[in-house]
Amino acid sequence: MRCLYCNGKMERVDSTYTVNRKGYHLFMEKVPAYVCTQCGERHFEEQEVDAIQKMIKHLEVDLEKVQTVA
Repeated sequence: MRCLYCNGKMERVDSTYTVNRKGYHLFMEKVPAYVCTQCGERHFEEQEVDAIQKMIKHLEVDLEKVQTVA
């Protein structure tokens, strides 16, 4: 697999994923991804993206519940 940005070689590794959203910061370690050995660009496969999106959705629902109670 080649990098879409620099055409470098992509390597399958465990990477990190971070997101700042709606007043919270989410940091995940050991997320499988392809990382460019040249520029560091990361590419997550569909199954990882789906899992991350589900986690974010559940987190936002739980945060809404906490804010409603407070």
